[in-house]
Amino acid sequence: MRLDKYIAHCTGAGRKEVKRWLHAEQVTVAGTTVKNSGQKITPEQTVLLNGQTLQYPSPRYLMLNKPAGVVCANDDGEHPTVLDCLGDTDTRDLQIAGRLDKDTTGLVLITDDGQWNHKITAPRAAKDKVYWVTTAEPITELCITQFAKGLQLKGESKLTLPATLELIGECEARVTLHEGRYHQVKRMFAACGNHVRRLHRESVAGIVLDAALAPGQFRSLTEAEIAQTLTPNKTITSTDL
Repeated sequence: MRLDKYIAHCTGAGRKEVKRWLHAEQVTVAGTTVKNSGQKITPEQTVLLNGQTLQYPSPRYLMLNKPAGVVCANDDGEHPTVLDCLGDTDTRDLQIAGRLDKDTTGLVLITDDGQWNHKITAPRAAKDKVYWVTTAEPITELCITQFAKGLQLKGESKLTLPATLELIGECEARVTLHEGRYHQVKRMFAACGNHVRRLHRESVAGIVLDAALAPGQFRSLTEAEIAQTLTPNKTITSTDL
């Protein structure tokens, strides 16, 4: 990593302030004063600022119970965002690992670990995403069969991957997807001639939304939850993509 980026991450300082420290010879790397902001450093090297050792912050992994009306974006001029729900949390470098529509509620994962985010959201990862759905019309057996076989969505050439549709009530079901196309659950029900009235995400990649979190609340993931996301749950081939 570049030295200036490392210092900024450790201190929260801006680029100008970091350059000022470097030019003032206030930074040492492995005991040697360094002024070059672009110098590459390794995890084994000790970086000191004014004699104080800098500690690189640990990656952050959060779960949020997203309320309706909140958008999955880092900033938005019209609507509150999921990052707004984090209050005083430092939101720099945070990424949203799998987005939800504005009116969809439930589990959203947020992290500053880009590799972990990719392992969850990459199409080849095929991580399970579980939703609770309420529909306008009764859900038919034909719809269940169509979900299991794959559906042709409007404007797309490839069928959806097989999905599980578990009937809970006449107009309620639990849906498990292994991909994340745009508005996929709503479009799949529309392809069956039905309409989604309410959509709530219960889990992603084996992480279940904490029932103790009220809408808008969040917490850090446990070590077990972080590890759970790295466990394969499905293997797909190039013909599925």
